Amino acid sequence: MVTKDYVVFCSPGSFVYETSMKEIDSWDVRKAVEMANGITERYGSKPFGFYFQTQGRHEHEMDSKVIDSSKMYYLGGKVESFAEVCERNDPNEIILRSNMEGNHWEYIITNTNSYKITQPLRKGDVVLSIIDGELISQTKY
Repeated sequence: MVTKDYVVFCSPGSFVYETSMKEIDSWDVRKAVEMANGITERYGSKPFGFYFQTQGRHEHEMDSKVIDSSKMYYLGGKVESFAEVCERNDPNEIILRSNMEGNHWEYIITNTNSYKITQPLRKGDVVLSIIDGELISQTKY
């Protein structure tokens, strides 16, 4: 089987987030963080996170398939629990609270690397602490 590793960068979009897939030698978090600095999507949006993907195909196959994928790595952001969002009781967050409750999201992450985006934080996701483009630490949820 022939395989290749990729990093998929996720940036805020108009309705859903946009992605850019780049080939990478391995699932190297530090290298992906460095690569993220060079990604700019429409309207100047910058990545809020990324995930890794390995694609592969057998010699007799024409197209490759995703054979492995990592959890999401967020490039910083503020993590909040459902209880914290409810306690704040912001009238502008009625839909957020409803989505968290209805979809059983225990945590969310809000990132403002370029445009504000709020995403569910899923089990196994990683929040990276980044200063001046350098990876400082990782926290797995």
